[in-house]
Amino acid sequence: MIFTSFGRSEKDIYKGHFQFLTCVSSSVLLRQSKGLLQPTSEHIKSEPEIIAMMAEAYFQGNHSMPWSSLAHDYETIRRFIDNTVKGFDKTSERSKGHGYYLPNNVRELDFSKLPEGKAQLTLNSIVSVQLTDDELLLMTIRSHDQFNTTIYGLHDRYRGVHNERRVIFLNPVDMQKRGIEKQEVLNLKSVYDGVERRAEQFLAIPYDIPEGNCAAYFPETNLLVPIDKFADGSRTPISKSIKISLEKARV
Repeated sequence: MIFTSFGRSEKDIYKGHFQFLTCVSSSVLLRQSKGLLQPTSEHIKSEPEIIAMMAEAYFQGNHSMPWSSLAHDYETIRRFIDNTVKGFDKTSERSKGHGYYLPNNVRELDFSKLPEGKAQLTLNSIVSVQLTDDELLLMTIRSHDQFNTTIYGLHDRYRGVHNERRVIFLNPVDMQKRGIEKQEVLNLKSVYDGVERRAEQFLAIPYDIPEGNCAAYFPETNLLVPIDKFADGSRTPISKSIKISLEKARV
């Protein structure tokens, strides 16, 4: 099921009240986010409203959290966060204008709460991935015009790709071994525990990437990732280490 929500550029107005979201940047700056454009449709709901309505429908009022009221009361949501998550404080007021920074031990050079007041370093062994002759190791990546799964354009100036996202970056040696020409159309396939997953119609792009490895954008290649394969500790999906094979597409 697909739920359509407001875009970040659209106004979020409920009963005449202009609501705003708060977001955290990659530099841990917390500030308000307001849309300026009219919503595409009057039937669109906000992301918090969709989540709150789903929770209300699931719990049917039998839960300590007031889900129905949170659907349209972002101030209450922020107060819950302020009281729960370290570093958040008076967010509704402090997020105006420039916003405010969350605590950052490295920026503030404060390691007093760590053992002996020092950063702790660990050594981790590298997992050896065994590939068959016809397999490559795929990592999923973002394009330049992409933030997480939000795609703003079709121009990846990082890698010189324009007007296209269904591409796979391959080492020229791997392409030569497999008789693959530049911009030839390929299908990608992963097989885990006997289950085959396919992502079709990708253009082959020669790229300076280590032999035996390849890369492609997500979410276009998310369907190749098995949901039951993940890191032991973090349980992060193996999106950076997917065994795949290639086949030439029929065009």
